[in-house]
Amino acid sequence: MEKVRIFLEEWEMIQREDILSMEYLKKTEYTGCHQGMRYRLEKMENDEGKKLLVTVWPEPFNFASTPEEQKTRETFSFDEDGVVDAIAWMNNLLFEQKERFDEAPRNWSSYTF
Repeated sequence: MEKVRIFLEEWEMIQREDILSMEYLKKTEYTGCHQGMRYRLEKMENDEGKKLLVTVWPEPFNFASTPEEQKTRETFSFDEDGVVDAIAWMNNLLFEQKERFDEAPRNWSSYTF
């Protein structure tokens, strides 16, 4: 139990206040990073209406420079609940793939394009 407590104390989660408002997301995409994970939230419109498209990838490169096979995507409703669900999804990925995101910044010189 002590190991779990120490891990949780060291592992900070993405919080709602880390992501800009819905008014901002209506106009443009939002990018950020957290503990080796980079992420992008953007409005997507299709036949089903507006959706929130969330893409995550490991550091160190930006969205355009990262190969597609390293990106993971998910869609959510384009509202406040969708943003909250997206944050939960990203935090879950941070937890499940912790080693991937922890190691990513140290491996920047091994990437080839």
